[in-house]
Amino acid sequence: MSVWIVDDDESIRWVLERAFEREGIATRSFANARSCLEAAVLEAPRVLVCDIRMPGESGLQLLAAFRRRRPETPVIVMTAYSDLDSAVAALQGGAFEYLPKPFDVATAVQLVRRALEQRRAEPGDDEAVPTQLGLLGRAPAMQDVFRAIGRLAQSSATVLITGESGTGKELVARALHEHSPRAKGEFVAVNAAAIPGELLESELFGHERGSFTGAVQARQGRFEQAREGTLFLDEIGDMPHEMQTRLLRVLSEGQYYRVGGHQPLKAEARVIAATHQALEERVRQGLFREDLFHRLNVIRLRLPSLRERREDIELLARHFLQRSAQELGGATKQLSRAATLALVDYRWPGNVRELENLCRWLTLMIPSRVIELRDLPAEIREPAATSGEPPPAAGLSREPLDATGATGAVAPITVAASAGVAPVDVAAVARVAADEADAAPVSPHYGRVERAANWQQLLAVEVAARLASTPDAGDESLLMDRLTRDFEATVIAAALRHTRGRRVEAAQRLGIGRNTITRKIGELHLDERGP
Repeated sequence: MSVWIVDDDESIRWVLERAFEREGIATRSFANARSCLEAAVLEAPRVLVCDIRMPGESGLQLLAAFRRRRPETPVIVMTAYSDLDSAVAALQGGAFEYLPKPFDVATAVQLVRRALEQRRAEPGDDEAVPTQLGLLGRAPAMQDVFRAIGRLAQSSATVLITGESGTGKELVARALHEHSPRAKGEFVAVNAAAIPGELLESELFGHERGSFTGAVQARQGRFEQAREGTLFLDEIGDMPHEMQTRLLRVLSEGQYYRVGGHQPLKAEARVIAATHQALEERVRQGLFREDLFHRLNVIRLRLPSLRERREDIELLARHFLQRSAQELGGATKQLSRAATLALVDYRWPGNVRELENLCRWLTLMIPSRVIELRDLPAEIREPAATSGEPPPAAGLSREPLDATGATGAVAPITVAASAGVAPVDVAAVARVAADEADAAPVSPHYGRVERAANWQQLLAVEVAARLASTPDAGDESLLMDRLTRDFEATVIAAALRHTRGRRVEAAQRLGIGRNTITRKIGELHLDERGP
């Protein structure tokens, strides 16, 4: 989590972003309170810095909203010296501190650091604590989902949630309900694949007494139960064809009849549907009505598989182990680094649900406090066991890098030398370095580690060759700048390959700011080089 800055003045946002970036503090900026509140539906900053006077909702209104929804978040308000009444009102409203304008940048940084220290001192404030309703994730794909939930929650539009089984479609549907104006109504879930076709009509629409054998009394259907709330139709792709026709009529006309009934009832529930199937393909096969598909597909929300958000696996595993310990009793288990990397490397066909079930199994079946690689089921540890070492982290290849950074054999690179100076075969030096690396210690993470001197030797050879190729200063007077740019480009490109292009994660791994890596990518033209 980061520090959020809310100010309609772009120059103020820019100054604070630069100041916090230099201090290694991640930031996220908003031009108004509304966009900030939308983002805060399912994620929150560690500290909020906001201006008091802004178009639309004021900083005091934003402060009040955060006190209701995110009371653990320290809020620093910015106000003009002459606006003392607003500053007092902010402090009385629960602000952590106020920052008078024009402010000293060092003072702003100091205030934010104090607020961050307060957050760290609070018991139970751990980065692994899940967001509301069990939704958890830092991956960009999940952040997109959270932002969509924030935008859709206040709407009554029909939403179609797609994604593989086990990705958390019902959790997202519940989040849409809980953060909507219908939250006081019921959230009613119906699995269309789990109910026989002949009973599904009565389940959804209810029935009158005597309408069929066994109907000894009238019964409300799910549409009636959810009339002030949300009806979640899970596995909608498996709904029988005749029920698809009935559902289409209800969605089109806004009313329905109980089985055996003659009095129309108004369909007032918000409908959210979900499926793991490709509905377009089922439409082409004639298994799903095209008109119903378009009626449901007003807004589509796709959930990523766990394979697409590998950076969340460790965080999710820690959360599930913690929750399993609370539910089943006992101490929370910890994952060794080798076990963690094996989990990251696994394909997870059952997605988040499979990971949760594994964590419950580990809590019950593994007696030791620390879970090692050997404790994992065979299908998960097998890739690591066959290689004799733990699997690499997501995005990390065991193959050597070629001259451009791609995996494959090391290409011979010859640096042209001036007259009287023998050409230098860098690949030969690399082979010598590789031979020496065989004797180096084994890393518990990624296999063999080359000695630090190896890359420095290669660098020394390169510098010597460049200096020798131009005896006079000439163009090589900029050698330090060129080598520095080459070094930065190589490091950032390698980090981006490791994170599969995820810039925020790459910046975190390198220990630099998000804005810094974005600026460097532009300056070094890394976005033009392709994969």
